[in-house]
Amino acid sequence: MFFYRGLLLAILLVTPLNAAADVTLWSKLFEPGHFAIMRHATAPGTGDPDNFKIGDCSTQRNLNNAGAKEAQAIGRAIKAGGIKSAKIYSSQWCRCLDTASQLNLGPVTELPALNSFYQRYDTKMVNMRALRRFIAENARSSEPIILVTHQVTISALTGQFTRQGETIIFRHIGGGEVEVVGSIPPT
Repeated sequence: MFFYRGLLLAILLVTPLNAAADVTLWSKLFEPGHFAIMRHATAPGTGDPDNFKIGDCSTQRNLNNAGAKEAQAIGRAIKAGGIKSAKIYSSQWCRCLDTASQLNLGPVTELPALNSFYQRYDTKMVNMRALRRFIAENARSSEPIILVTHQVTISALTGQFTRQGETIIFRHIGGGEVEVVGSIPPT
């Protein structure tokens, strides 16, 4: 019994600290040079079918109901962090566009530099060059910028592995290079 009370106390003590840390990280997006890059919400499976086509969600791996709810919850958490609207950029994959839309923070702009190269490795260098250029060109924005993309893109940019629905906050340090400030787990 003592163990369970101790565990409950530990959960109660840690949860508010994590929520406060998340609010602090979200508030970084108001500082020029800071960005959020988020892996799409839960979409069961890996990769995409052989008949994959951009713009045709029936040929792609998509969010399930839990993923849609997860994206909505992440949007609420972002708002609780003080961000009422943001510039939202997304990969052209349906699971990313749907995640970005479900955040309910403003219009979503497709950014091909955020597209996956998981099964298209020959596009990695072009995508990453374009993404680093985008980051450098937008580093002075004081409006929050949220990028919704795929694990491979996040890893190539930040060196970090993310779970579905996880967000990395980073800052531009020059020349398209970035430094990770922190990570916000999926809600």
